[in-house]
Amino acid sequence: MNLSKYDGNIHPDAWINDVKTYLNHKGHLMNNSRCLMTVKSLIDPTIKLPNGIDSFEKLCNALKEDITFIIFKNTNKRVLNSLKYVPEKENGKTSKFIYTFRKLCYNAEINDIGEQKKYFYKTLPNYNYFLTLFNKKEQINSMNDLIREFEKIIMNESDSIKNDSIVTLKHVATGKYLSSIKNLCYTTGSKTQLVFAKSTVPDQDCLWKIKFNKEFATYTDTFINFQHINSNTFLGIYYYEDRHYVYNYYESPKSEHIEVSCCGNYDDIDWKFYHSKSENHRGYLKSNDTINLSTRKSKSDDNRYVFLRNNDITYTIGEDTFQEIICHNEKLGENDEWCIESLFI
Repeated sequence: MNLSKYDGNIHPDAWINDVKTYLNHKGHLMNNSRCLMTVKSLIDPTIKLPNGIDSFEKLCNALKEDITFIIFKNTNKRVLNSLKYVPEKENGKTSKFIYTFRKLCYNAEINDIGEQKKYFYKTLPNYNYFLTLFNKKEQINSMNDLIREFEKIIMNESDSIKNDSIVTLKHVATGKYLSSIKNLCYTTGSKTQLVFAKSTVPDQDCLWKIKFNKEFATYTDTFINFQHINSNTFLGIYYYEDRHYVYNYYESPKSEHIEVSCCGNYDDIDWKFYHSKSENHRGYLKSNDTINLSTRKSKSDDNRYVFLRNNDITYTIGEDTFQEIICHNEKLGENDEWCIESLFI
């Protein structure tokens, strides 16, 4: 460590502590008056000190009263006001951001937690989103509380599923993945692209793009769509209109429940999701959540929902055997549980 001069571009407390540490290491602090003279000689001559400074405390106070310190604090406030948090998924570094934020607050002498929170929230890329999450937290009384809660939010967000994420839906009871194959169609019912439970090893046929109208999907108020990657078709149940102008659903190949398929470029096939272990679960949909999925049974009745199930029944098309995927309005059980997994590809 070398002695550095004071020119108004470092906080006086920090500079004096550095100098005292250096002198103490050299064994010079035994004679305070001599050390004080040495320290005063390191101050840039453009900074005029008043007479009568006979202690480090008085020296520090004098440096803080100089115009250079006011400029220094205001500069740090302006830098703090323009500071922006860059998430790690965008090659940011949270630990470096936190260090910079705390250092700027220290330099600007922003010690009130209310003011610290005001500056901190302004650094965040999605102000309203983060502010909502912070408002749900217990009272924040210190900088450590603020950073601790922020880290919890970041950890939680890193697992949250975002719009247009690539996901798989793994059937919890069997470990098989919800799949579809482009142009492979039912021979009964709608005769559209079939959906089935495939092997326990994921492949291209089980990849879906999840779509919704916000950045993160909340359990309380978000509808989602699943677009099959290979075929660009959407997961859903499809209807036909009979001669009485009534919408009816197609029946599944074997059990005659509601057929589930992929069809067309429909982007309005909405699914609701529920946490399978907690009926009143709140928060964001995260990778590895176990969920139930439901969609409307009838276009004319928004309140009638049916649930996605991996049936125990198989059917054949040509020489191939498939496990039936259906929708139903029966009591929920283990065959209705799906683990949603986000793939970072």
